[in-house]
Amino acid sequence: MSKPDQNSPCATCPAHRVANLTKLGVDMANYDYVVGLAGNPNTGKSTVFNSLTGLRQHTGNWPGKTVGRAEGAFSFEGKRYKMVDLPGTYSLLSTSQDEEIARNFLLFGQPDVTVIVVDATRLERNLNLALQVLEITDRVVLCLNLVDEARRRGLQVDDRSLARELGIPVVATAARQGEGIPALLAAIAEVATGKVVCRPYRIKSEPPALKRAIEQLTSQLRAVYPNLPNARWVALRLLEGDMRIVEAVQTGELGSLAAGQSTPGDRSSSLNVIQEAV
Repeated sequence: MSKPDQNSPCATCPAHRVANLTKLGVDMANYDYVVGLAGNPNTGKSTVFNSLTGLRQHTGNWPGKTVGRAEGAFSFEGKRYKMVDLPGTYSLLSTSQDEEIARNFLLFGQPDVTVIVVDATRLERNLNLALQVLEITDRVVLCLNLVDEARRRGLQVDDRSLARELGIPVVATAARQGEGIPALLAAIAEVATGKVVCRPYRIKSEPPALKRAIEQLTSQLRAVYPNLPNARWVALRLLEGDMRIVEAVQTGELGSLAAGQSTPGDRSSSLNVIQEAV
């Protein structure tokens, strides 16, 4: 994905991406990058948000929803970042409105960076969401928050080993005390600007029959939407009967994610094949 021109923030962003962000209620005028903030409830996500954005934030509702949203901004090394605080969720399987909002923002908004806030004292539980996010996007920073609480409990997380295992930057923070926030800012900037290229861990231990179905459907999706950044995850959701994703294929919303879109006929043919596969 191309990055904004230094002299004209977001001026060179693909038009389809800007349109998607606008539909999601995100105005990128005068900003260089957009950052999504995700995490389970009670991980200190709001504290991280406040630490990064300070007083430069505003609240409202997600377009067409009663769910509240918060946006903020920060600057780092001459670049301006808009941060969108996603609803706290335990998964992205779209079984609730909060989950659907978070999932759709990552899938259709394509943030330049997604920061996942996890609780260092409940890491195993929190990694479920992190692994789901890594299936959608490879531009991720893991914020290992509440390390102060972990220390008080005699717990120590090896953030370097975790970063190697997940294939993404991991930053230890205690956001209430401001610990690790400068390092988190630097990590966000490195991923946003492409200085750090993530190679995220993705689960690939499916049964043989399911693996073949995923590969076949992924191939069909890529044939129609060659620049779709998360075809494998979309294939998984289609095979699970996610009607929101089926609808996105039918309406062409999914195609708007890719710079090179197919013709309506191509989409129709592809959808027929996809529906047969599902």
